[in-house]
Amino acid sequence: MVEHGRLGPIEWAAAGRALPGERVCGDRSIAVGVDDHAVLVGVLDGLGHGAEAATAARCGVEVLRGARAEPLEVLVRLCHRALTATRGAAMTLARIDGVPGTLRWIGIGNVSANLVARRPGGIEVRSSARLAGGIVGYRVPEVLTPQEVSIRPGDVLIIASDGIGENHVNSIDFAGTALVNARQILAKHGKSTDDALVLVARHRGTAR
Repeated sequence: MVEHGRLGPIEWAAAGRALPGERVCGDRSIAVGVDDHAVLVGVLDGLGHGAEAATAARCGVEVLRGARAEPLEVLVRLCHRALTATRGAAMTLARIDGVPGTLRWIGIGNVSANLVARRPGGIEVRSSARLAGGIVGYRVPEVLTPQEVSIRPGDVLIIASDGIGENHVNSIDFAGTALVNARQILAKHGKSTDDALVLVARHRGTAR
């Protein structure tokens, strides 16, 4: 399961696979343009695995596509309401605004998100999303507060379900495309005990 594309200055790709033995993956990604300058990306991890997990994640993606312009905290509430009839999901969303160069993100559950940059001698994790406890569709915090950080050309955002091993940021190749990196992270760090999905979004600096 591979998707990729470019939205303005953001080059993105997602790579995932189902738990061995399952026919469908319960993890889903989203990458959509919001307006001329902003992009919404994220990963949803349906609780458990299999068809019911996939249903929950797909439901969330449909809500997000339809309400993409809403603030992140509103999007979480909308998904929470829509997923009450499903198993629920963990979810991390990020809105990237190329002008003025900001990244806002919010996470419920255990879908990690890291913003990384290339530095002499290695990789720097510039920031990591602060994840709130809960399950979208079952229980979310009463107060939802997205974080905001700066994002610069060359920075790479990595959002990964918990089916991806913890040290996956060390596998980023800044010379490679988002697609190459997503496939590489999945191959190297995908766990054999769960569905796995990673989304890589790189700020290329200029739109096409």
